[in-house]
Amino acid sequence: MAGFVRVAAKSEIGPDRIKRVVIGDTPIAVVNSEGQFYAVQDTCTHEETSLSEGEVFDGMIECPLHGARFDLGTGRVRSLPAVLPIETYEVKVEGDDIYVLAPE
Repeated sequence: MAGFVRVAAKSEIGPDRIKRVVIGDTPIAVVNSEGQFYAVQDTCTHEETSLSEGEVFDGMIECPLHGARFDLGTGRVRSLPAVLPIETYEVKVEGDDIYVLAPE
């Protein structure tokens, strides 16, 4: 599966909210942080918990299990206990539609 895949309408994901989607076999968290949309892997690298159940603030997503934080733009770890970054995926918005570049 290659190319961009429509995953949601902008109106479906309110400010500081997350929507979990699956592209192929890959779970992805689509995030609205202050009006900017991001797509990151939905699985925390620390204990394999769904990040879409967590919180969004200050350009980060926080794991609901142990509080690891990741930068939405880069996937870098911003707070322990995680030490490995998460994957990020390219996002484009056209009108009210949000698209994510499908993982290879």
